[in-house]
Amino acid sequence: MTNLIVTKFGGSALGPDGISIPEIIERINRLKRDSKVIAVFSAPLTIHNDKKRSLTDVVLEQGKNAEKGITPDLKVVKLTYQKILEFVNSENKEDCKKSIEFHLQNAQKALDEALKIKEFADEIRSRALAFSGEILISHVMNYILRSNGVKTDAVSFDNWPIITDENIESTNFLAPESRTKMQKTEELVSINEVVTIGGFIGKTVDNVTTTYERGGSDRTAADLAILFHKKYETRVDFEKDSAVVSADPKIVDSGLSEVNELSYNEARLAGMFGMKILDPIAIKEIVENGVDMPITITNMKNPEKITTIKRILDEQKGHPIKIVTGKENCSIFRIETSNIQKLLTSLEKDKRYSEFIILSPFTKDGIGFSRILFLDGDYVRRNEKYLLGFDSLATITYNRGVITLIGDEMWRVQQVASRTSAKIGESGLNILNMDAQEETSRIIIVVEDSEDNIKKAIIAIHQEVSKINFI
Repeated sequence: MTNLIVTKFGGSALGPDGISIPEIIERINRLKRDSKVIAVFSAPLTIHNDKKRSLTDVVLEQGKNAEKGITPDLKVVKLTYQKILEFVNSENKEDCKKSIEFHLQNAQKALDEALKIKEFADEIRSRALAFSGEILISHVMNYILRSNGVKTDAVSFDNWPIITDENIESTNFLAPESRTKMQKTEELVSINEVVTIGGFIGKTVDNVTTTYERGGSDRTAADLAILFHKKYETRVDFEKDSAVVSADPKIVDSGLSEVNELSYNEARLAGMFGMKILDPIAIKEIVENGVDMPITITNMKNPEKITTIKRILDEQKGHPIKIVTGKENCSIFRIETSNIQKLLTSLEKDKRYSEFIILSPFTKDGIGFSRILFLDGDYVRRNEKYLLGFDSLATITYNRGVITLIGDEMWRVQQVASRTSAKIGESGLNILNMDAQEETSRIIIVVEDSEDNIKKAIIAIHQEVSKINFI
């Protein structure tokens, strides 16, 4: 079969005002040497008020203005695309200008609707984000690639292949429905070297515009790979500013080690617990659809440095603890054990939400209780009424942070639980909960989410890991 690479370039890969676009062109030219390429793009970044910001955040701010009755405008967005337009040659510039105008008119129309009804939500929000960000940049990148001699085309939103359910602002991929909408995209892939498409954006079967949660462009790349994997020898590539290392380099600045391989499970857990490797739901969707394909995390500036993610790894010889990571803004939901199954079923089938961990149960006054660690406190706040509907006496604790160690074979590490907990104590932090399960090779340490507690714990444990022996 012909090779196909579905590669994703995030906002940081594009750089502020598209400053890194020459490197993206170089990477795409390299990737297309022996493979067809689908390039998935996130919304660009810009510099606004001396700060680096995503255009997504800029437009969300304008949406909030509309809700307050303040007339929204897209001046910052337009200026960003005017700068990016400089990468387009004279032959393609006029068509690219028209595309920018067309898409921004649609985005402005959505914002004007929000101003009229004083509400920026659901499809209005999705259309404003789609036409100012991901969809527009995919068309602009199409013209930039053409300007550099690449045979390319962009997927039109009229022929969008990513079909989702009707959860408008946190939507879910529907593979069977998406396969019925694949024809035009398949044609584009067959006749071009490169096809560009916006990430993060979906469409219902009734043509309502939807969006994934933040980070959803990763899911778009995975979803396209799922759709194409039977027609091409497919792999997914995420282009970033570094391959995977043993902790977030913004937190730990020394002693980091490169991580060459991760299992699907390790990568998903790391993503759930704060490592910006890829959206963990992307891996979940690959697994749920019965697909087994390699995923690579590539250092765009040094493409020889990669991390490969596989369903099942070869024999591992390095340290079993591969990553130390943590997550702020978590919450713990305590519910009577007799009520938890209905909640879990509803989260899976109704909400299709899985960013939580079941902690060890406990018994108090003869009553069994279960605990769910939600890794997004904001999600819990938005859905308090829904959650408490399963048990009106359930309790929710906010402002929790969690630290975890990632490694499928962590059972080979001697005294790991005692050594890591002791190190956190030495750092002056109080452990509120520690959940260690041999069966899942998982250690979760819960602390109060205040000041720099999570960072201090990550640094302390990361320093300790290299000193712990393993079998």
